[in-house]
Amino acid sequence: MHPIPILTYHQIAIAPARGAPFRGLYVAPDAFARQMAFLKFLGYRGLSMGRLLPYLRGDQSGKVVGITFDDGYLNNLTYALPVLQRHGFTATCYVVSRLLGQTNKWDESFGVAQAALMDVSELRQWSAGGQEVGAHTRHHVHLTQANAESCQNEISLCKSELEGIVDTPVQHFCYPYGEFGPEHAAMVAQAGYLTATTTQRGRCQATENLLQLPRVPVVRSTSLPSLWLKVGTAYEDRKRA
Repeated sequence: MHPIPILTYHQIAIAPARGAPFRGLYVAPDAFARQMAFLKFLGYRGLSMGRLLPYLRGDQSGKVVGITFDDGYLNNLTYALPVLQRHGFTATCYVVSRLLGQTNKWDESFGVAQAALMDVSELRQWSAGGQEVGAHTRHHVHLTQANAESCQNEISLCKSELEGIVDTPVQHFCYPYGEFGPEHAAMVAQAGYLTATTTQRGRCQATENLLQLPRVPVVRSTSLPSLWLKVGTAYEDRKRA
């Protein structure tokens, strides 16, 4: 298996003023559009985690890249969905099930500007638009700071709540903050998820644990040449801890 990059996005929006917390996690809509067109030009197929899974397992081969969005921001629907559809790409948006229609409250204490999350109707639009819904816990919790019962509820109930909304299986999970231990990976497996992604940097290799998948961050400052380095070379692999 050739190394497979799974791209990580958060907000597709204009970044706040210089000095704002987590400013790097914004990718401007026009930059995102250029990035997707660039990947298509390079011959890549952008895939959701569900469609990427046969490649991760080695059952299929091809020039593919995973596309993921963390948290479920409304601007993913507004700006990313039309671009993905234009290029025939699919993506997975990891959603916080109990905060639908609210904001990124987990960031508020850091001074991060609050942004709208998709509500129930908007999440259904994302799904109906050919995109995939993944799970990101019920409340965007620090799993390593919660007790076992709370973690189980956050992981398993997020799945069932989202499935009830989009009426399709939710089989892919993302660890909030990238924090997890072996016990949380076991809970993810027990809940019936097929993959789980982390904040560990790197492209996916042939021997990768499907419940501890590394990803490639795409941030505000990611230029097209640097995107090529991240996707087509060992640049991100060398960042792996």
